[in-house]
Amino acid sequence: MIDGKRIAVVMPAYNAEATLEQTVCELPDIVDVTILVDDCSSDQTAALAQKLGLRTFVHDANYGYGRNQQTCYREALAAGADIVVMLHPDYQYTPALVSALAAMAASGVYDMVLASRILGGGALRGGMPLYKYVANRFLTAFQNLVIGSKLSEYHTGFRAFTRKLLQALPLLENSDDFVFDNQMIAQAVMFGFRIGEISCPTSYHQKASSINFKRSVQYGLGVLRTTLRFAACKLGVHCSPMFDTSGRKIDLQYYSETLQVL
Repeated sequence: MIDGKRIAVVMPAYNAEATLEQTVCELPDIVDVTILVDDCSSDQTAALAQKLGLRTFVHDANYGYGRNQQTCYREALAAGADIVVMLHPDYQYTPALVSALAAMAASGVYDMVLASRILGGGALRGGMPLYKYVANRFLTAFQNLVIGSKLSEYHTGFRAFTRKLLQALPLLENSDDFVFDNQMIAQAVMFGFRIGEISCPTSYHQKASSINFKRSVQYGLGVLRTTLRFAACKLGVHCSPMFDTSGRKIDLQYYSETLQVL
């Protein structure tokens, strides 16, 4: 806990058996509950998570990274979390910064906190492919210009959220794919939530998950579409459900038939 606030770490997982234990072992003591959602892995990710004492949920099919996060946040809120930190179990981001992210979110100053690979210049040193770095900088500059924020990057997968934000955003309107992350940030800006950043090293090692060039292009196009939809809504031209306050939100009473609890 931090200042009486219950801290949950959620891990959207797919074939993370090789790196999961190292990630879990380095989580700080302030974490009250750790939840892993396995998106129908072909390895023993779920069995290992259960052995390590994690609250483990398994999708009966591979529904995608975005859908995995929806389950993560629903279960974290159901577990009473006040602050939720999303950490990939592939050890690309250091668990040592969970405390810093959670503390910033628990302070009442920020509703969303991003661990930026760009602040401090660690992205390329950590092995980020050059084409991904260039795309990151271009897409971030474009979104800062259109959305009006001043973030160092919109594409990190290590972030913290308040309960209030997770309950308010229409997350069920977002993509089931990787652009879900970017859509969450755009939604947070649209609805007036406060976003903070900290510097974070990254490690593109052999066992870390990373999308290929084709998927990266699809992600980039998804970011552009999200940004244009944001602009259209701001200008009153058309408001996508993902930017509408009446959009579908996480329902704590809902329990997916596609979910198995281990």
